[in-house]
Amino acid sequence: MKIALAQLNPTVGDLVGNCQLVLQATERAVAMGADLVVCSELVVSGYPPKDLLLREGFVEACDQAVKKLAAAIPAGIGLILGHPTRVNIPSNRIANAASLLAGGSILATVHKSLLPNYDVFDERRYFRPNEQILPISFGGLRLGLHICEDAWWGEPDTFHHTDPLCFADPVTELALLGVKVFINVSASPFAVNKTARREAILKRHCMRHHSPFIFVNEVGGNDDLVFDGNSLVTNAAGEKVLQLKGFAPDLQIVDLKNLPQPLPKHLDSPPAQMLDALILGLKDYMIKSGFSGCVLGLSGGIDSTLAAYIAAEACGAENVHGILMPSRYSTGHSVDDAEALASRLGIDAQVVPIDSVHRAYESLPIAGDDLAAVPAGLADQNLQARIRGAIVMIRSNQHGWLPLATGNKSELAVGYCTLYGDMAGGFAVLADLYKKDVYAICHYINDVRERREVIPQNVLVKAPSAELAPNQFDQDSLPPYPILDGILEGLIEREESIATLSKTYPPEMVRWVAQKLDRNEYKRRQMPPGVKLSARAFGSGRRMPMAARIALE
Repeated sequence: MKIALAQLNPTVGDLVGNCQLVLQATERAVAMGADLVVCSELVVSGYPPKDLLLREGFVEACDQAVKKLAAAIPAGIGLILGHPTRVNIPSNRIANAASLLAGGSILATVHKSLLPNYDVFDERRYFRPNEQILPISFGGLRLGLHICEDAWWGEPDTFHHTDPLCFADPVTELALLGVKVFINVSASPFAVNKTARREAILKRHCMRHHSPFIFVNEVGGNDDLVFDGNSLVTNAAGEKVLQLKGFAPDLQIVDLKNLPQPLPKHLDSPPAQMLDALILGLKDYMIKSGFSGCVLGLSGGIDSTLAAYIAAEACGAENVHGILMPSRYSTGHSVDDAEALASRLGIDAQVVPIDSVHRAYESLPIAGDDLAAVPAGLADQNLQARIRGAIVMIRSNQHGWLPLATGNKSELAVGYCTLYGDMAGGFAVLADLYKKDVYAICHYINDVRERREVIPQNVLVKAPSAELAPNQFDQDSLPPYPILDGILEGLIEREESIATLSKTYPPEMVRWVAQKLDRNEYKRRQMPPGVKLSARAFGSGRRMPMAARIALE
């Protein structure tokens, strides 16, 4: 049997557009000689549909779309695709389903057994778990069709092996029923090095059950999630024999009777993975939200520099509009570095000095008195950031461009950011990147991706500074970034205690960082969405209270 893996980029809620993607892929697969086409989890609705599933008529519309697809696919080929369904489910519930379509009909439907409720997943809010695991038959083969999480039973951090509501390992159940090939349809969001983890999971299944494995993943950005694709096929020994593209739609075919030779092992570096995810995440957010251009402030610092590069890659340099907004405290090299970057990227860049607006605030009654009380103090520094944010928003409103916020995870973690200032925007490009990751990606751009100095060298070597006060540098207010990032990774990614981290870092510094992290949750709750790169991204990946008294020890 020749099976086509259709790695598609659906848009949440766009049933007509998503079904058209499926039909186009099926027609291409027919031309390639495929017998069966496999698409990803919930490709009809897009993933994650969230509370659209609760909207009256939405799931019924998905069911009708599947029926229309069954009638529309060409004769002589089968199609497997994911969709939500209410068909034959009691108690007014719905299921996360995958169906086999052929000959104008829906031949078989399976439901997802393991419904994840960790990290960004909230599937038990919507779906009813499968009650009986059965294989499906097509082309004379028993196929072990299952859905995403069903392949992750027993994995660390998933809790399936201790959850009484979960089946035993669905893949093992299918193997005991005599399947000849496993097919997993997924919407598995990106995280750094997650591709390697998926491959290890599939290899364990293959080695245990001695059957090949087909994995078809969604690709594209939906809100803060990015789906990296990287669909693949392994042989019965768990060796990868086919690899689809990462971060791009793809369609490839495999002949089960004549599997290719194993591929050499390869994994892109973390900076390469993160950059691809950021570009795709911003690109799809803009396309699916109806934006053709974006606007951002260019300070000459490393954060706005990387954000501008990502934007130029995501939507084309001609659609990126930078604003250089020097204040009385700005250094000449900041403007020079920003202009050099704009020239190298080919993006529009305008200089708009803010000192006259700043002085106008200083002349106001009451507000001017408060600003004068502590010259270049916190209120004055935040005012400059807010003036810049307002200018960015003016251009956004006038031209319909998406405004980009450029703060990184290190700054957002400790509140080194200004509400309605540098946090203003419609999308926070770097919100899940620690400062060390920002530098690593910039070096990767120059040294590997571009092989030329796109990121100005001075941006890479100068001390970070907000330039909101005389001779101001980030390290005057923050621990050195290597130490800060190490502490934050322990507190956020691993949920380590102050006592544990104090064995590695100065205890007073750890307490200070932990206190800042907890007290600035209210700021992060008001930040724009951004691309999720880690398991503990602010927002959907990490849910903490705002009004709380949290013990620091």
